[in-house]
Amino acid sequence: MFDTKVAIVLRNDLESWQSLNVTAFLISGIVAQFPDIIGETYIDRDKNIYNPLSRQPAIVLAADSATMGKIHRRALERGVTASLYVEEMFATGHDAANREVFGQFSPDDAKVVGIALRAEKRVADKITKGAKMHP
Repeated sequence: MFDTKVAIVLRNDLESWQSLNVTAFLISGIVAQFPDIIGETYIDRDKNIYNPLSRQPAIVLAADSATMGKIHRRALERGVTASLYVEEMFATGHDAANREVFGQFSPDDAKVVGIALRAEKRVADKITKGAKMHP
């Protein structure tokens, strides 16, 4: 059905609220990069209108810290633009502060807690190798 895959990988030691929070932020980056994945508005029987949702499902995976770093590197090496969330962003309170703290790290020292990408299925699978289904 889809030639591409949306994959979200979360560090496996996050609290539940952190996993949910990071997932929401990461998928918003995918939608911003690929707005064509958004479907049509939903309307219930009583004609109430709801927001459109992604037409493409997303897989949510988990990995340890070392594997997260490898996934980050593989995405960069393959030129796949990803959504990335680093640990220090949990301590910020707004978008500008997130970008400021994000800019203090490079791929060599970033403590990646979440990464999301959309790529051709085979490429996405190679990038996310080592990650397992999120529990």
